Amino acid sequence: MSDQTTRRGVLKGGAALGATALATPTFFSGAHAGGHSGFTNAPGPESVTLGFNVPQSGPYADEGADELRAYELAVEHLNGGGDGGMLPTFSSQALDGTGILGRKVEYVTGDTQTKSDAARASARAMIEKDGAIMITGGSSSGVAVAVQALCQDAGVIFMAGLTHSNDTTGKDKRANGFRHFFNSYMSGAALAPVLEANYGKDRNAYHLTADYNWGYTTEEAVRTSTEAMGWNTVNTVLTPLAETDFSAYIAPVLNSDADVLVLNHYGGNMVNSLTNAVQFGLRDRIVNGKNFEIVVPLYSRLMAKGAGANVKGIFGSTNWHWSLQDEGSKAFVRSFGTKYGFPPSQAAHTCYVQTLLYADAVQRAGSFNPCAVVEALEGFEFDGLGNGPTLYRAEDHQCFKDVLVVKGKENPTSEFDLLEIVEITPVSQVTYAPDHPQFAGGALGTCNPGA
Repeated sequence: MSDQTTRRGVLKGGAALGATALATPTFFSGAHAGGHSGFTNAPGPESVTLGFNVPQSGPYADEGADELRAYELAVEHLNGGGDGGMLPTFSSQALDGTGILGRKVEYVTGDTQTKSDAARASARAMIEKDGAIMITGGSSSGVAVAVQALCQDAGVIFMAGLTHSNDTTGKDKRANGFRHFFNSYMSGAALAPVLEANYGKDRNAYHLTADYNWGYTTEEAVRTSTEAMGWNTVNTVLTPLAETDFSAYIAPVLNSDADVLVLNHYGGNMVNSLTNAVQFGLRDRIVNGKNFEIVVPLYSRLMAKGAGANVKGIFGSTNWHWSLQDEGSKAFVRSFGTKYGFPPSQAAHTCYVQTLLYADAVQRAGSFNPCAVVEALEGFEFDGLGNGPTLYRAEDHQCFKDVLVVKGKENPTSEFDLLEIVEITPVSQVTYAPDHPQFAGGALGTCNPGA
């Protein structure tokens, strides 16, 4: 256990492993951790190490900071500290605050930098050098897909953090990977009826889209859903993930026939592109006899805070919101608020929940073996974690639950009261077949215990 007990806290220099290390994986079996053999990093009798891989720098760093807060809170609750958070509201009731299978939960962290190579390098270091038995985190679908594939090869479980691209549980799904967060298809299916009711069927939409897999699938999902109700897509333009000034992309919108701008952007990208759009006067324009509108398919409170008054009245979707009044949400908001002094974001919520779901699966399975964890999670139905009744579907490891449609609040009462829930879309409206065209390709495969 010496390797685990001497390397706690923030992992330094994970990204420095570089391309050479990425090309030559050497994953450890249970013997590395001084525990039982048979699967990667089997823990000894006293503690178990989890790896929290979040964007501590880059365009999604705000989400990453909140994710890390949530992970630390989850570890505290699993080890019996604080008020227990969602442990009492979780329908499973397998977790009792004594760690996981009687082992104290410890953790290491890495910085994904919102870059796939850096994320893989830091995840690899946590697995190979720190003995992490589960990796979780991320706020970029490109990162999630890359790390999920790495974890599949390494023989550890990947509990995805904030990843919204269809690909994560579509063409790039893996047996060792699980996603609690909703996806692009669900956003499109939830948003379209609300947009139709508020803006009508006769609209011309212009899409600005982040140039990576999340942007592609979100554009496809929203475009497909809105075109099905009668909207016309005027243009679709890709924008670099590292872009900070979107003026050059906003200007052409003024010369188009568009009366709706869809910003398939997230995090700092959305804050900047929305700010530029407002600066160009888009929200004050009348086109085709209609008020010009802006839509943000994927929202977060952190983005709303960054964009300020610019979000007022703008529709979007979200996985969870701190204003929900179910017992699980209230318990989580109370715990998080007590510890950190402000309400949690949806990124914090999904990461906290994923940690509990992993720990619960191990507890119910009576084993840390990844294949036992997979079996415990596939088809698992649960409640009490803030989204109502939820299913971890066996066919693709995607969670199915209600989806929130929100809009920027016109008269916020505080710096945190920025979004209001306009509709809770029932899970039946956002459920699709595993072989739906937007999720085509790829195979789940079989679990890999690693040893």
